[in-house]
Amino acid sequence: MKIGILLTLLALGGAALAAEPPATPSATPVKHPSLKACNQQADAKKLTGPARSQFVKQCRAVAKSS
Repeated sequence: MKIGILLTLLALGGAALAAEPPATPSATPVKHPSLKACNQQADAKKLTGPARSQFVKQCRAVAKSS
């Protein structure tokens, strides 16, 4: 009897899991929209290395304050 209940619960649980569609992963999840915008601006200016880091840091500081 216990095995029958266990199998029923597993079947129902598996069906519930199977009914949920999988989450669609994005290419690059963005947690901070300001970072994405600042990186796009840095890309447009073709900045690299320390200059890029400094630009993004200043850009995000301005975005945070407004």
